[in-house]
Amino acid sequence: MTAEQLVARYAKSQPSADTELPTSAELALIGPEVPGQDTIFNDGALSLLAALCEEFTQEVPELLSKRQQRQQRIDNGELPDFLPETRAIRDGEWSIRGMPDDLKDRRVEITGPVDRKMIINALNANVKVFMADFEDSLAPSWEKVVQGQINLRDAVRGDISFTAENTGKHYSLDEDPAVLICRVRGLHLKEKHVEFKGEAIPGGLFDFAMYFYHNYHQLLTKGSGPYFYIPKLESHVEARWWAKVFAFVEERFCLKPGTIKCTCLIETLPAVFEMDEILYELRSNIVALNCGRWDYIFSYIKTLKKHAERVLPDRQAVTMDTPFLSAYSRLLVKTCHKRGALAMGGMAAFIPAKTPEANEQVLQKVKGDKELEARNGHDGTWVAHPGLADTAMTIFNDYIGAGTNQLHITRDVDAPILADELLTPCEGERTEDGMRLNIRIALQYIEAWIQGNGCVPIYGLMEDAATAEISRTSIWQWIQHEKSLSNGKLVTKALFKEMLSEELANVEQELGSARFNQGKFNQAACLFDEITTSDELVDFLTLPGYELLTA
Repeated sequence: MTAEQLVARYAKSQPSADTELPTSAELALIGPEVPGQDTIFNDGALSLLAALCEEFTQEVPELLSKRQQRQQRIDNGELPDFLPETRAIRDGEWSIRGMPDDLKDRRVEITGPVDRKMIINALNANVKVFMADFEDSLAPSWEKVVQGQINLRDAVRGDISFTAENTGKHYSLDEDPAVLICRVRGLHLKEKHVEFKGEAIPGGLFDFAMYFYHNYHQLLTKGSGPYFYIPKLESHVEARWWAKVFAFVEERFCLKPGTIKCTCLIETLPAVFEMDEILYELRSNIVALNCGRWDYIFSYIKTLKKHAERVLPDRQAVTMDTPFLSAYSRLLVKTCHKRGALAMGGMAAFIPAKTPEANEQVLQKVKGDKELEARNGHDGTWVAHPGLADTAMTIFNDYIGAGTNQLHITRDVDAPILADELLTPCEGERTEDGMRLNIRIALQYIEAWIQGNGCVPIYGLMEDAATAEISRTSIWQWIQHEKSLSNGKLVTKALFKEMLSEELANVEQELGSARFNQGKFNQAACLFDEITTSDELVDFLTLPGYELLTA
């Protein structure tokens, strides 16, 4: 299938509630065999997965259809706002069920994909939590998805090690590793290698079922539990779906209600208007919300794509101290703390630099970012690299001290944050340098992704799907609304194509012809071109990208 055909498919609406499901109850694994998979796909795990599919997959097309219906209303001129029909929940006095002891102190978390070396280094880092990621930092080839489950099972059992082939260096777990949380895929992503009733199943349901089944008992025995990060929620109705999944599994395994705990990322613009409601629907299981800042910026562009007055500037100008993102952070803190939930900050995507002078500049940027989050009242933050853990830990130690979090910061004296604050775009230039940088970043990320690598260091930042999404949708938005760069050049499809050709050559020069020719840069450029010049915005680059991903 060509990139153009893939774009055409994924620029259209997701399946509607009228989608007919086959009658066969068969659960079929159709992926290539992965070494060790028999330990993951045993009878108990597959029985749980089949039960979850039977009970819950039929609701997913309806949930995705509701997203499309709301987006259509916004495209037609409506703006997101707090829901009048759920005002009683926002005004009510209630709180979440509570949280286990090992989730009360989350002042620094590290995130990354589920490869073996990464898991060991992350769990050994100077952090409280490692979020093992099956989502934005993982290109979900079947081998990586299955091997990731094997790796996490071994990590939970304390039986994980790794020896690098090229250096012979050996990696193993320290005595007191970080708390493990598993991030599953979003509802829009399918796992094409597993079919139920002849249809590919939701990737997140697969990730959840496999991780829960193989690890819940060992985790509870160790005094921890089955903990999850839930991404890409757009409404409290989607949160309700997850609440039903959790309750179903707890009952099936005779666990106390609320044993499964989750943190939800508030990383879509619609979700920021339903934070109280999301907490309420999941109140038995939820312990925190998280500012997924990069996806949130991407969602801002995507949700308001038809609104010419809400176009963002260069990606580098959209920082957390801009008014609309500051309002997002403060509202999340206030909402969470009112309900007894933690409010997690966002990702520092920087990675350590090679020279002391450059590294000091990196650390200063990280310090400023983390101090802003801590002052706002966040209970913890994210880093992408172990080398930044100490810097982030020092900042949050200064604010939290001997305590475990900042739940005492209520922000009750703040003026109410209204919809306009969350929707008004920040000021800033649209520069040619910024556009060209976006092109080089997106090119290199898409190339890495379709080769199976979802977490890529590029120009001093750890790029994942969210940051690549900002890079490509910014340009799409400028083209659609006929914006000009600060040098007067009108951003058109033709200008983008010209720059894409030039920056493709620059990437080859930067990386060298050998690396370039061994890669899939021309294929990446083709897909990038198609999704950026398409008249309809493709919801996620990972959807057409998944079709190009090696099995």
